[in-house]
Parts: sequence; structure tokens; C-alpha cells
Amino acid sequence: MSPILLALAVFGLFTSTIFTGMVLVAVPGYLRERKQALRQLQARPGFTPPLSVLKPVHGAEPGLEEYLATFFEQDYPEYEILFCARSADDAALETAQRVAARYPHIPARFFSTGGEPDYINDKVISLEKMEAEAAHGILVISDSDVRVTPDYLRAVALPFADEKVGAITCPYRGVAAEGGLWAQLEAVGMSVEMTAGVLAARLTEGMQFALGPTMAFRRETIRRMGGFRVTADYCADDFVLGNETFKLGETVVLSHHAIDHMVINSSLTASLKHQARWMKSTRFSRPKGHFGTALTFSVPFGLLGWAAAAAMGHCGWGLALLGWSVATRLALSLAVGRLVVRDPRWFGLLVLYPVRDLMGIGFWAASYQSSRILWRGRVFQLLPGGKMRAAG
Repeated sequence: MSPILLALAVFGLFTSTIFTGMVLVAVPGYLRERKQALRQLQARPGFTPPLSVLKPVHGAEPGLEEYLATFFEQDYPEYEILFCARSADDAALETAQRVAARYPHIPARFFSTGGEPDYINDKVISLEKMEAEAAHGILVISDSDVRVTPDYLRAVALPFADEKVGAITCPYRGVAAEGGLWAQLEAVGMSVEMTAGVLAARLTEGMQFALGPTMAFRRETIRRMGGFRVTADYCADDFVLGNETFKLGETVVLSHHAIDHMVINSSLTASLKHQARWMKSTRFSRPKGHFGTALTFSVPFGLLGWAAAAAMGHCGWGLALLGWSVATRLALSLAVGRLVVRDPRWFGLLVLYPVRDLMGIGFWAASYQSSRILWRGRVFQLLPGGKMRAAG
């Protein structure tokens, strides 16, 4: 049995090393694009088309007031912010109104939908409402748990100078809003694991998707694909919107600008549920790619190789396999976490990410145990193709 397990471990280390190599190949190209984008911002500071920022909100999330304030503090000449929730008395809308009152020079409007039309994905109802009311032709969609810097909108707008660009999306670094081990583990997974997967996908097939924390589209692109309602029955609405843009023959750009995605799940249970939901959503949205994700993890195979080799009396070889598995994770941490998304946490990148890599195989396996997810207090069943329906 041990030789079989050792062979499996070596195979897994081989495939995860190939994945690491692909990401490391992709990083220099991305960094060159970032330098070029920064030069363009300096050369063309006047490219600032008016923007409509769409913020779907739901509930009084921790830190919401602080995060929303960063969107009112943009170094940008003309933009508006639209907020929408299901209910007019939603606590998040009250928070947004309170923040907006401190920045009267920034146009802000507030809407509620009452849950109509009756889509499975409430966020889509809000996006439809805000798109209909938006004053400008470029729509910037941002989740509520996002924090940005004053140059955010200039960076988002820049790619639209190219008429072929229909959408842009931003990479993000995870930030544990309230600290805590479980939130930090989830955050470092966002910074490294998520971004590494995006870079590998872009290298092999180009950008055919978007990332939910920030997406921006031309309004005509959204209308060409049939409006936001095309995502009404999907959990991964960000993937669908980016994919539909790609299918229209328009370019989806991965921005040079990384944002902060705030991790508000400080408890073990909340963190596990959130990561399991994300894994299940990916499984149904991109089933083939998700299946292959198991071969991108390294530390689980390193531990398996160490145990199998030790059982066969080759402890030295086992430790070498384990050491190699950790080394590939550290390489990803430095290249992706440090250079690409500029995550400043050395402890998270060098200590916690190998642990998160080990946990990742568990989330991957768990994603095949059930098709049900818990999302904003409601239980849904995921269906083939990424759609979902309410579960009894």
C-alpha cells in the first residue's frame, strides 16, 4: 500500500509543481502590464469618463461604514454612487445614507426592490434596479465588503480607453477585518490561492470571467447580453457576467489595481461555511477546472509522501518531498501574495499559507459532498451549469 501512496504523492507534487510553474511564468507579464498601466495613468490623467458605482447591500455588516466611506473619497472628477437593498429599512441602506451625508458633494441615491422581480439571486434584482437608474455609461459594481484607495476609480476607468474592452475586474487581497486565526487563513487563501488560479486561467485561456469584489462594464455590453437578468438564477453571477462579455467578443481585462476584500467571518464555523460555499459554487460553474484543482494543492501530497516514504524506511526522501511541497507554496506566496496583490503580511504569506493549502484539499473534497449552500440566511441547491434553486 505504501508504494501506491508514495506514487500518488509524487504525482500530486508533480502536477502542483507544474501549476506553480505556470503561475510563476504568468507573474512577470502581469507586473509588466501594471507598470505600463501606471505609466498610462501618468500620461493620460485626463481619461476620466463619468462613472456610476453600483453597491448592492444587505444588512449591517461589521465595518460597513468604514468601507463605504472609501468610495466617497475617490480622486475622480465625476461619479455617482447608487445603493440598493431588498427592503427600504435595511440596516445597510441606513448606514449608506449616514455615510453619504458626510460627503454631500458626491451624488448618492438609494433604492429598494421589495424582492421584485422574483429572482433566485437577490443581488441581480438590485443590479437591474440600479442600472435602470444610473446616469452614466460605465457601471462599476462593487461588493459591500470591499475597501479601496483614492486612486481606485482612475485605475478601473483606464482600460475603457480601449473601445474593445467590455469589462474589467480587479484582483484582491484578503484582509482579516477583526483578526483571528480563521479569518487570517481565509484571507491568505484569497490573496494567494484565488489570485494564483486567476493568473493560471488567464495564461491558458485568457480572461473569460470576472471577480465579484469589483467588476466594471460598459452599459451597452450589459444590455447586449440581455441585461443583468442573465444571471438571475446563478450563484456565481460574477463568473457569468464576465463569461457573457467574453462570448460577445469583447475584452475582459484583469486590472493592475488590487483591492482589499474584507474577511468578516472571524469564527471557525462562519469561515468554513463561506469557503465551502465558494468551493461548491466553483464546482458547479466550472466543473472540469474545479475537478483539476485537487492537483494544484501541494502540502497534502507532501505530507502523504512523507508518511508513505517513512513507512517504507526512507525518512530522508519523505522529508525532501514535504520540504518541496512547502517550498512551492512559499514561492507562490512571495510571487502572488507579495508582488501581485501586495499583501503586506509576512506571517500570513510564509506561515499560514502552507496551512491554508493543506486545508484547501479538504474544502475541495467537501464540495462534492452536497449540492446545498447557505447564502444570506437562505438554503439553495446548486444545479448543473451553476444555476441554483431554493431548497426546502
